[in-house]
Amino acid sequence: MAKVLVVTSGKGGVGKTTSTAALGAALAQMGEKVVVVDFDVGLRNLDLVLGAERRVVFDFINVVQGIANLSQALIRDKRLENLWLLPASQTRDKDALTEEGVGRIIAELRTKFDWIICDSPAGIERGAILAMRFADEAVVVTNPEVSSVRDSDRIIGMLDSKTAKAEKGEQVQKHLLITRYDTGRAARGEMLSINDVTDILATEMLGIIPESQDVLRASNVGMPVTLNDANSVPARAYTDAARRLMGATIPVLVPAARKGLMDRLLGRRAA
Repeated sequence: MAKVLVVTSGKGGVGKTTSTAALGAALAQMGEKVVVVDFDVGLRNLDLVLGAERRVVFDFINVVQGIANLSQALIRDKRLENLWLLPASQTRDKDALTEEGVGRIIAELRTKFDWIICDSPAGIERGAILAMRFADEAVVVTNPEVSSVRDSDRIIGMLDSKTAKAEKGEQVQKHLLITRYDTGRAARGEMLSINDVTDILATEMLGIIPESQDVLRASNVGMPVTLNDANSVPARAYTDAARRLMGATIPVLVPAARKGLMDRLLGRRAA
């Protein structure tokens, strides 16, 4: 049965789009048929992260307005035959999205895919509400910072009140994904610890993605980190998170502290 998964947070810049691409690619690698849907109308970055920006002809708004049909707007990934993209419009306003139109497209996508992953814009405005409106599950992405965690708490409240499931007395299953985590900085009190975040948000942990240049390098070349370097620490963390979404029971590990330059030099001398 198809699942609609929204990747959301209140704060911008926490890694929703890179997480959407990485989780979508990981699920596709596992044999699932996946479509990632960009709800960030007016900005449109998911196509860049997937390296498909030059292949966009029609977009989400075109389908909502009947200018194009869904099959014309869907872009198949060149590396993974099970991964597709429905891009956002870069020239339209978020008001061009309607609840009726989004609901119709999500219903059609349910008949074609195993996973519909909705990349939400930041904030609590119309676009974010529509991205979560028809979700069965949600990945709440947060950095280990007070402002990010506070905004995520607000989003969790919206998932419990603004979704179609909530209005029927049901719950959207929520998962917490902590990104840009640095064990050393957390130990020095420069960012919140994992326990701090989980105590505040009280949400099931999906994964912990460490701060890493591997994520930035992958985005810059238009490739999900799970494809660009499958053996990197963040790629393995995202793959484990995708496996948990599939129902696997895998312990969530706190990333090891990164060694600084002096630590590496002293380690060589000791050797």
